[in-house]
Amino acid sequence: MKKPSRRDAGIAAAAVRAEAPISPKLDHARLDHASMSDIAHALADGHVTATALLKAYLARIQAYDRGGPKLNAVRALNPDALAIAGRLDGVKPSAKRPLAGIPILVKDNIATGDAQPTTAGSLALEGARARDDATLVKLLREAGAVILGKANLTEFSNMLAVDMPAGYSSLGGQVKNPYAPDQMDEHGIPILSPGGSSAGSAVAVAAGLCAASIGTETSGSLLFPAGQNGLFTVKPTVGLISRAGIVPIAHSQDTAGPMTRTVRDAALLLNVLAAKDPLDPATQKQRRPDDFTDGLAADAMKGARIGVPSDPADPLNDCFYGKLLPNRVKLMAEATQVLEDLGAVIVRASMPTPGWIGGPGTTMAVLNRNPLSAHKGTIARPPVVFLYEMKHDLNLYLKEWATNTGIKTMTDIVAFNEANAHRALRFGQDHFLAAEMTRGDLSEREYKSARAMDLLSAKTRGMDAYMGRHKLDAVLFPGAYGAAIAAKAGYPSVMVPGGFVSGTDDGKDTPDYPFGVTFAGRAWSEHKLLRLAYAFEQASAKRKPPPGLPAL
Repeated sequence: MKKPSRRDAGIAAAAVRAEAPISPKLDHARLDHASMSDIAHALADGHVTATALLKAYLARIQAYDRGGPKLNAVRALNPDALAIAGRLDGVKPSAKRPLAGIPILVKDNIATGDAQPTTAGSLALEGARARDDATLVKLLREAGAVILGKANLTEFSNMLAVDMPAGYSSLGGQVKNPYAPDQMDEHGIPILSPGGSSAGSAVAVAAGLCAASIGTETSGSLLFPAGQNGLFTVKPTVGLISRAGIVPIAHSQDTAGPMTRTVRDAALLLNVLAAKDPLDPATQKQRRPDDFTDGLAADAMKGARIGVPSDPADPLNDCFYGKLLPNRVKLMAEATQVLEDLGAVIVRASMPTPGWIGGPGTTMAVLNRNPLSAHKGTIARPPVVFLYEMKHDLNLYLKEWATNTGIKTMTDIVAFNEANAHRALRFGQDHFLAAEMTRGDLSEREYKSARAMDLLSAKTRGMDAYMGRHKLDAVLFPGAYGAAIAAKAGYPSVMVPGGFVSGTDDGKDTPDYPFGVTFAGRAWSEHKLLRLAYAFEQASAKRKPPPGLPAL
């Protein structure tokens, strides 16, 4: 056996210490900062075992998720995880099983056909199990991953109530942002948001509670939490990763994606997860490279045409950059300069107004009855497509996937919540009540019109028109500000840490926390976007783990 490197020795030392009482001692290769790729090398070289590695993460979960700042990112641990890791102690990561022994969390709207419930964070689904693994979970297991547990989330992926706090669920409680875990308002809601509905998946990776995680997005639920927690993520083209076995919002836009600490790790996970699946028709049109890590090079940005949808000569049409706080403006200017220094051609031009404004009939008026919302009594306007597809798709999931529960329809969930309002409806269920008014069969003309208008605006008149006119390789968005236009089109986005800012949009003071930059492109362009993101990552190196969570 060859002599372990400093990197491998550090990972091994952290894992060994996890079997002893928790120590505040720091290590030169902190487990929480190690990439999944580095961990795989340590496992392959025999410098750490799957069991010791898992115990190290369990120790961090005990110290920081259950104790200490109580981040609450992990809703439940897999009771079989240690046994699975034990069976993998003699199996080294390889081309056939690249994730052998690597602990990964999955968002608790992703089905596992084991002892773990799949709940979407809902008290109504407490104890509900799935008849089988979601397709993506099967692929993770086949690749050797240890499913560590289920990550907390915004209940029903933030489509239960208007203005529900990101990362809150009636079953799992509130996820905290690890960069400001002690900043809470009088209602116990974080001052600094942990991000969108995949908050638990993101916080767990940022805090070093797992090697990587899987989240989901309909519009912003991967990008926003990744940006808020200094992570890398890929919101794939709809159909790159199978949705079979995922508690849905809207099949037109739903997708799963990786949460990682490096671009390469995200690419490695896409290698495992991107596969055609007869259970998900969208995957039949899939186009992917043999290896998403091919071409990840520091010079990959040279000659790329990057669109910045912000034209100083067209300020009224600047919806993506025009309302940024000054520190975000400065960060994006610095990020753009990095791209220019790498040889990119920057094209500054506002997105066509018909692309981002949305077509007629694409939103529904919903009265906000959320008792804790600052906007209580006003009209919210969620997407029509979400509300109509949610009832249809959720009813199908409950019929085809859910077991060990008496809940069979959305109607049952609404009734359960009303009967248990003191526990289940802290923020109401206005979105569910609106969705309940639909037929649930997607036959309504208003639904079909809304979906057609979404595609016409975001895809045809938006991303396609903008990228085609300027001959772009990618569009650069600040944070998750461009999430909706890419999501409606079903197009991919890649988030990369861009730096640190402070303060919230509503004027509250905060410590410094991450702010990401997003590269978005056309369908099946994940490989190109990853190469661009890798070049930016290598040149900028902006990711830093949260302070105050030392190695154990």
